[in-house]
Amino acid sequence: MVKLVYIEPSGAEVTVDVAEGWTVMQAAVSNGVDGIVGECGGSCACATCHVYVEGMVVGELPSPQPGELEMLGNVAAERRPNSRLGCQLIVAPELEGLVLRAPDHQE
Repeated sequence: MVKLVYIEPSGAEVTVDVAEGWTVMQAAVSNGVDGIVGECGGSCACATCHVYVEGMVVGELPSPQPGELEMLGNVAAERRPNSRLGCQLIVAPELEGLVLRAPDHQE
């Protein structure tokens, strides 16, 4: 299991143990994390799993693929350099302790 930390729009922190191979979005939705919706179920078609990756790890993540970059153009909250779609981030051991901040709104 890999420990991820989500920061909800209210500022509350939720720490979740996630199985390798799950996505950041799946883990958030399955654990009731507020602020991450995932309307499309993880098919990179809605941008409602937008998160801000906190800390230095953002440069260590795999680069976003063209489909993710396109969908990031549709996010409801401000797009930032550390914006990613949770459905495109696959949980692996090297993400241990990753902090993900949900934007103040998704729609």
